[in-house]
Amino acid sequence: MGLDDKIGNAAEKLGGKGKEAAGSATGDESLKAEGKTDQAKSDLKQAGENVKDAFKKD
Repeated sequence: MGLDDKIGNAAEKLGGKGKEAAGSATGDESLKAEGKTDQAKSDLKQAGENVKDAFKKD
């Protein structure tokens, strides 16, 4: 996985955590859910990149 991908995934996850926290603080369930969704997308992208990396090593 490239460094750009790692940074992008980390930024997306961090942004999702921020949205989730803001949603919790303001009682905005929609924003909170959006933050959780962003984090899940980031985790899936990371997992996909890890699979690609595993096949590149062989």
